[in-house]
Amino acid sequence: MATTSNKPQRSLQEIEDIILRRILSVSLADSSDPRIFYLEMTAAEILSEGKDLKLTRDLIERVLIDRLSVQSPNAEPPFNYLLGCYRRAVDELKKIANMKDKNVKSELELSIKQVKKLSVSYCRIHLGNPDLFGGDSSVVRKNGNSNVSPVLPLIFAMVDGFNSGGIQPPPPGFLEEFFREGDFDSLDPILKGLYEDLRGNVLKVSVLGNFQQPLRALLFLVSFNVGAKSLVSHKWWIPTGAYVNGRVIEMTSILGPFFHVSAWPDNTIFKSEPDVGQQCFSDATNHRPADLLSSFTTIKTLVNNLYDGLAEVLLALLKNGDTRESVLQYLAEVINRNATRAHIQVDPLSCASSGMFINLSAVMLKLSEPFLDANLSKRNKIDPNYVFHNNRLDLRGLTALLSSSEEITQWLNTPGKTDISAQSNHVENRLLQSQEATSSGSSGERSKYSFICECFFMTARVLNLGLLKAFSDFKHLVQEISRCEDMLSTFKALQEQTPSQQLQQDIDRLQKDIELYSQEKLCYEAQILRDGALIQRALSFYRLMLVWLVSLVGGFKMPLPSTCPKEFASMPEHFVEDAMELIIFASRIPKALDGVLLDDFMNFIIMFMASPTYIRNPYLRAKMVEVLNCWMPRRSGSSATASLFEGHQLSLEYLVRNLLKLYVDIELTGSHTQVPSHRDIWRKIAKEEEKGVYLNFLNFLINDSIYLLDESLSKILELKGLEAEMSNTTEWERRPAQERQERTRLFHSQENIIRIDMQLANEDVSMLTFTSEQITAPFLLPEMADRVANMLNYFLLQLVGPQRKSLTLKDPEKYEFRPKQLLKQVSLILQFLTGELSPATAVTSLLFLLSPPFVLFKTVLLTC
Repeated sequence: MATTSNKPQRSLQEIEDIILRRILSVSLADSSDPRIFYLEMTAAEILSEGKDLKLTRDLIERVLIDRLSVQSPNAEPPFNYLLGCYRRAVDELKKIANMKDKNVKSELELSIKQVKKLSVSYCRIHLGNPDLFGGDSSVVRKNGNSNVSPVLPLIFAMVDGFNSGGIQPPPPGFLEEFFREGDFDSLDPILKGLYEDLRGNVLKVSVLGNFQQPLRALLFLVSFNVGAKSLVSHKWWIPTGAYVNGRVIEMTSILGPFFHVSAWPDNTIFKSEPDVGQQCFSDATNHRPADLLSSFTTIKTLVNNLYDGLAEVLLALLKNGDTRESVLQYLAEVINRNATRAHIQVDPLSCASSGMFINLSAVMLKLSEPFLDANLSKRNKIDPNYVFHNNRLDLRGLTALLSSSEEITQWLNTPGKTDISAQSNHVENRLLQSQEATSSGSSGERSKYSFICECFFMTARVLNLGLLKAFSDFKHLVQEISRCEDMLSTFKALQEQTPSQQLQQDIDRLQKDIELYSQEKLCYEAQILRDGALIQRALSFYRLMLVWLVSLVGGFKMPLPSTCPKEFASMPEHFVEDAMELIIFASRIPKALDGVLLDDFMNFIIMFMASPTYIRNPYLRAKMVEVLNCWMPRRSGSSATASLFEGHQLSLEYLVRNLLKLYVDIELTGSHTQVPSHRDIWRKIAKEEEKGVYLNFLNFLINDSIYLLDESLSKILELKGLEAEMSNTTEWERRPAQERQERTRLFHSQENIIRIDMQLANEDVSMLTFTSEQITAPFLLPEMADRVANMLNYFLLQLVGPQRKSLTLKDPEKYEFRPKQLLKQVSLILQFLTGELSPATAVTSLLFLLSPPFVLFKTVLLTC
């Protein structure tokens, strides 16, 4: 016969007592379990008050304080104990989740949640006052004399999503409640200690080191309003003092070391580990291509994770109205303190590292993405007044496109002058002030410039000091590698002829230098050249830059206004120069231009390359021609440039005309196009302006041709003299090592000069050949005939005259010295100019038939 259990049901008070004792790990009666602390004094007090020895909601805080006050070697440290209480409370909530009695369940939930709340609250109290409960060696002390905060490992474990460094992830909700529910005064010292810990975690860490965990922790902390406010109020948010420079801000500010993380080598006392060059690219010449590609991919992935994380941190702070202004101040301080990074020679101890500014370039481009849409629909929010009137960035000291600093000052001080956009954008500016303006910190005054405007100009400055500076450094590095390789080749040849210990030491030193330079070059390539997305974002930004600049002169239309607007004339010159440099650099990277809208770049170049009354610097306008040269269909391997010369009205109407004007303006060698439609326009211009611009063009072309060829040939003679010195090994070895190095350096310098001059001379003669065939008449003008005859005579004398044997080089192609090709081109020019001439030009042609170069040329032909 079955029996029915009559087990008595526990009351709510009994269940509550059991659960609370379990959570708090305490007992009000003697316990044999060493993990359970018997609170004897607390029990006695409760009994004296006439209460039952059962834990209730009203007793939780009292019991918690008594437990924290226990002084015992077996007791857990206060923070660990409170965290354990919270974790056990979470577990108990799960256990009662399916309890049938809803009333009992509700009451128990209230008690358990009270334990959670008090656990978190006393964690904050304890961390802010470590000595309150008898001290805790794991807690951050004031004044920095301490170990790491016990909160930091919990954050690391949480952001990693698994057991990290032996630390179990915090119970769900603990950290969120810890930071969200506390007041600023109690949390601020805890947060400031955490930020210092995080900064220390990434100090001198390369992109191959553990930067992601601290970065994710930083992002977690600034996601709380109190965390964001605590960060920007930290004394190391923007370091101050007379000693502060660009490098000091990088290494001592809280965010600086995060931006210092890079694949870039920082060959100073701040060198990061692991060394990316040594770890990924050591002895790179012997690496398999697959291994190099794997390293490139790894580094690219890591740096993009870094960019994303840094951008998220800044974005979180910028979206917070309480911290936005502080972020803009920090960025401005970094930019202003590193203005000398734009110089050719940069002091690495006074300026931030290249790595920091590459990272900052990538992050600023990410922040700019919302206003880089294809239609550039938000460009009207960029106020040119910012250059003159903002109180954040130092822009007025920069070289302007046209105006001098005195002219800008006079213009700005002109009585009655109003802001550039005051009338046209009055309504919009009022709207921006109310919706998008940033607060100005101490005064509470609101800035009249939108975030888009601030971000635009800051990005332009950062790119100038970062990405564009990196392009220049990369170019110089490649040149230095080439110089060292040439010198190494020379030393090895000398060592084979006459071995010496000094030469071997020089060879060993050069090999070591080349190895280090090659590692550095591959680090550059990994972080920039292989990152097509970064290059394309930069191109999108500079497209906006050029379109915005053109809007200051009335838009894309020709002719330009007769007077350059002061707004355009006063803009920093590097805005345009950086755009051109970027295009040139990107044009040499396969597929970098694919998908990029280049029409606006092309139209800008056509409008301004021959406009000295808009852009004063002739070399900047010459750089625009360099861009066109990169885009020529015969040179460019990109489909993106194929239609630029044929499909645009401005190009068809103004390209050739402005190229000729630019050449005359700066006396710079040009390159004719291969595009038929432009060739026809060339002929038309030559005919219309035969004694004007085109005559000047021919004069300068002839001058350049003679000068370049003369320079090249004289340098060849000097080079042969240096070769003779170095080949006389007996005398060479007697010279001091320093003198040998200087002479060797001079030798390679002369080689580079000859190579460049010969390349330009070849282009000049090719241009003369082209234009003498296509447009003969200007050469036969009375005022030109003698000059042309003298030029051809000079060329022939150099190429086939008495001194031609002294110009023999071991490897003439290395220097682009091609005497046979030059002689052929000279012969073609003579053929074109003395061909089928009309009676009207017969007298002029006689000058050629009787001139020394033609007579000499016939003699040469007869003796060949």
